[in-house]
Amino acid sequence: MKKRSVRGSASRRPIMLLLDLLGRRWALRIVWELRDERSLTSRALRAACDEASPTVLQARLSELREAGFVELVAGDGYRLTALGKDLAENFLPLYRFAERWSKLNAQ
Repeated sequence: MKKRSVRGSASRRPIMLLLDLLGRRWALRIVWELRDERSLTSRALRAACDEASPTVLQARLSELREAGFVELVAGDGYRLTALGKDLAENFLPLYRFAERWSKLNAQ
């Protein structure tokens, strides 16, 4: 990924760069929707992302591609790279925690 600064900060620390990228609208959702080792076209990905704005979705896809998390496979659509799969796997413990947390709050 190009050396870029974090929005609103002069920090170029890797964790801050990652959190800045993933904190942008739809970035995490894109990674999540592509987690199952399947490719999705732009249209299918937009539908999976609750009809996100095509402009914003394309901007996030470009950023995720530049960061090495997503790739575009000609005739097949977008999918996670090996690095993107690694990122998605790191969210599974948080997903499991969120499931437990939501059940506790439903009581």
